[in-house]
Amino acid sequence: MDADGLSRLLAPDGWALLSALPPYDERLAMPLAERLRAEGLHPSLVSAALTQSRLRAKAHAKLGDFADGMLFTPDGLEQATRLEVAAHHARRYRDAGLTHVADLTCGIGADALALAGVGLRVTAAELDEMTAAIATVNLRHFPEAVVRHTDGLTLDLSDVDGVFADPARRAGGSRVFDPRAYAPPLDAVLAVRDRVPALGLKLGPGIAHKDLPADARAQWVSVGGDVVELGLWFGPLAPEGPGRSALVLAAGQAHVLAPDELAHAQVGAVGAYLYEPDGAVIRAGLVGDVALEVRGRLVDPTIAYVTSDERHATPFATGYRVLDQMPFGLKRLRTYLREHRVGRLTIKKRGTAVVPEQLRRQLDLRGDQEATIVLTRLAGHQSVLVVDPLAGEQGAGGEDR
Repeated sequence: MDADGLSRLLAPDGWALLSALPPYDERLAMPLAERLRAEGLHPSLVSAALTQSRLRAKAHAKLGDFADGMLFTPDGLEQATRLEVAAHHARRYRDAGLTHVADLTCGIGADALALAGVGLRVTAAELDEMTAAIATVNLRHFPEAVVRHTDGLTLDLSDVDGVFADPARRAGGSRVFDPRAYAPPLDAVLAVRDRVPALGLKLGPGIAHKDLPADARAQWVSVGGDVVELGLWFGPLAPEGPGRSALVLAAGQAHVLAPDELAHAQVGAVGAYLYEPDGAVIRAGLVGDVALEVRGRLVDPTIAYVTSDERHATPFATGYRVLDQMPFGLKRLRTYLREHRVGRLTIKKRGTAVVPEQLRRQLDLRGDQEATIVLTRLAGHQSVLVVDPLAGEQGAGGEDR
């Protein structure tokens, strides 16, 4: 969408057109565009309206019904914070007693919306002119929220008591892993806490623990089993103090796991139950804490599976009943699955180089039953666990592979 398309879209007739479009359907987009142009609508407006209709449909996964009143850019939507996560961000600022927050990299305004929604005054900055204009539209219902087309690092922070930033981590369509190549660079944003101690950052979850600032509360966040971000919180925004934690959002509930410094999980044999920790728990390095919660142990010191002799419900892991255990071997496994008439197989793995889809083809599955197997290393040997998910007790464990 170019500036002309945005201008036409924001006119009364353009906004009415966007609001009147049917739910987006890729198969019908081309015929609909041809019909609208045949009716005399400007091609730039038709293109902008259908682009926004497509992006709104995609945005529902992150923003729910709020997406229906918003505008987007593809990159802005890609980096936008999910609504329920943005709400947690905003509550940190509110609960810290802050009143005026500067969002240095507001993008299309998802976090700024959440901050304004809890009653905070917001000054939002965006370097890209088109994105800044779209953020202004998205924040139109909040008079205390102002968007400025500028470099956020140049904002006057003299009357600001909290700062938020979500540095861009993509360039030319590719993901950027070097914090020095973020836009703005991570070190430049971290320097802001010398002026405003209440600093919050949203980053990608893959940063190594050794690269985290010593004064940060680092919190990995997962939503429905997907690890979506790492939040770094400083000063009043981290009342827990520096350290690591995991925030698991699932089924409308929020659960926080922080390390118990006195706890030390043991390694032991597989028991009656297997637990697969949530991805945020793994990223935070808290697998051992899950083992303690379920009164269990690690299956291996380097593998993120936990086992227990008891059944425990936990939001921090997906639970399975262990049905069988055997050394890994293609012939042995194929025979076992055929004897049990398994035709549909879920394959999960950690600590092994086996490629699930390749293994599935080699197994030549036949039958009307389904099963779940876990490929992992036990006591130094490649092994197979046949497991059954615990109905009603699944947290946000890792995805099937």
